[in-house]
Amino acid sequence: MSLKLITPAHHYQPSFQGYIQELGEEERYPFVLDLDATDFEAYLIRLQEIEQGTNLPTGHMPSSTYWLMEDDELIGVSNLRHGLNDTIRHLGGHIGLSIRPSRRGQGLSKILLQQTIDKASAMGIESLHIHCYRHNTASARMIMACGGVLESEVILEQESESKIVQRYLCAVSSTRQ
Repeated sequence: MSLKLITPAHHYQPSFQGYIQELGEEERYPFVLDLDATDFEAYLIRLQEIEQGTNLPTGHMPSSTYWLMEDDELIGVSNLRHGLNDTIRHLGGHIGLSIRPSRRGQGLSKILLQQTIDKASAMGIESLHIHCYRHNTASARMIMACGGVLESEVILEQESESKIVQRYLCAVSSTRQ
């Protein structure tokens, strides 16, 4: 298996579209998967703007998007915030990621998270906040496998239900091999 972490590129548009189709109606992570990509060139430009901190929605922080590729197949998507504001530090964290549904359960999320942590290290980020819902035990195991330590839990009040969010801290230097 030859995996590489890249910045999104036009060449991979067909695989990106297949990835989005495969997600169907499930809740999408990271948030960049919810952006309109019908005009793919405009989508790529929008990702660059977000990375540069241009035209950010209120409350958002600059962030970089990465694609985990196996040959020409998009396997996973991660988004790394360059910094946190108080709101995102409380709920959201530095990294959001997902794996293509047909490729889940193969340990690929750990590879994607570790490679994204390596990108954070290269940016000089020393401590990462990585959050997940308590019921998502696979994500919690992935975060802990990459050096995350449970810091706290908070209750997220949503329209008709409450969810518990686990907040992990990951010292970037401790994840280096």
